[in-house]
Amino acid sequence: MKQTEKAAEPPSCLRPPIFMIGRDSRGNWVAQEQSGARGGLFVDRAGAMKFAKFESGDHPHAVVWVNGILELDTSAATADSSGDRFQRVRRVA
Repeated sequence: MKQTEKAAEPPSCLRPPIFMIGRDSRGNWVAQEQSGARGGLFVDRAGAMKFAKFESGDHPHAVVWVNGILELDTSAATADSSGDRFQRVRRVA
């Protein structure tokens, strides 16, 4: 690989997070980062999109629309330093 090709591709740490947006089985709008680290339930599509745009730094290619059912997955919550409590899931809407 040429040096110019390496410089053209940003390191993975600089890539914006990818957010999936769709509806859950109850009709709520869901926006969730692909890794599952961040996300939320929203009453409308605009709210989900606003959240995803803000969290991704308004990157134009950060949103993937899901046609089927998209349930909010909260299993990615991590334990804090005490190991017995989970980080808060930010509730939006």
